[in-house]
Amino acid sequence: MKKLLFLFAFCLCSITYAQDYKKDLDAVVAASEGYIDIFYKGDTALAYTYIDKSLRKVGWRYNPDGKNYSDNLELPFDEVIDLSKRLKKRPIPKEAQATRAVEVLEVNDKIAITKVTAAWGIDYLNLVKKDGKWKIINIVWQSAPQWTYRPED
Repeated sequence: MKKLLFLFAFCLCSITYAQDYKKDLDAVVAASEGYIDIFYKGDTALAYTYIDKSLRKVGWRYNPDGKNYSDNLELPFDEVIDLSKRLKKRPIPKEAQATRAVEVLEVNDKIAITKVTAAWGIDYLNLVKKDGKWKIINIVWQSAPQWTYRPED
């Protein structure tokens, strides 16, 4: 009887864990998709929903004429809001918005990392779970890569 009760309790805990995992995974994907729409749709409400105000965003833009990258470009939370407002007035063309992918690299109970591919290039998003909500806290980005190496290649 004790073994049966233990097995039942174990299964119940496993089901609860799986539901929490799925809920967190869905929330991390939603935050990453929302991040893309902050810029594609010029939606500042999404920035307030999915980005932590202590955001650190740094990136490099490629200059094909000079065949080099810019110095690191910083974009704090307030400037994300300003850029989003500007893009609402002059949106990214619809055909460019077709470039859209979210790859979940890892989700833990407190932190996660995703890779976002969009019209402007690639972004690696670090997310944290604060007060039960997933927020983007760090972003490293670059223009579309000139080359990519993956260990499995």
